[in-house]
Amino acid sequence: MTQDPRWLTEAEQRAWQAYRRMFLLLNAQLARDLAQDSGLSDADYDVLSALGASPDRRRRVSELADRMLWSRSRLSHHLARMQQRGLVVREECETDGRGAVVVLTDEGTRTIEQAAPPHVESVRRHFIDLLSPEQIEAFATIGETVVGRLTEGDR
Repeated sequence: MTQDPRWLTEAEQRAWQAYRRMFLLLNAQLARDLAQDSGLSDADYDVLSALGASPDRRRRVSELADRMLWSRSRLSHHLARMQQRGLVVREECETDGRGAVVVLTDEGTRTIEQAAPPHVESVRRHFIDLLSPEQIEAFATIGETVVGRLTEGDR
């Protein structure tokens, strides 16, 4: 026996549609600003910021792929392009001969240090500064709840 779908209420539909439109419009605007301000793509920025926040500015390729929710193959191709631009280098993993480590170069460090201030300003202008502290707290709680549920199987 098939159960009837649990259709969204008007309020639920409004929330869902608002989230979908916000997600698309906000990501597009932030990507435009990032490209205009620093010449970086979202993916470039994600890689550089993840490495910049890592001890010794390095991270295993497999860990970085997991963090970015990318396949290792996709990340490997992207890292090759970043390596050509002098932003990162790949090294063999000292503790595991099969693994590779990606390392932020001095040029990559300069690039993320220059890109971060205008990017943060863009995030503030198009998102953070539009919300009250209570809305920011609610949004963080909502995001953490959904992410927690979606990543339960990863733990």
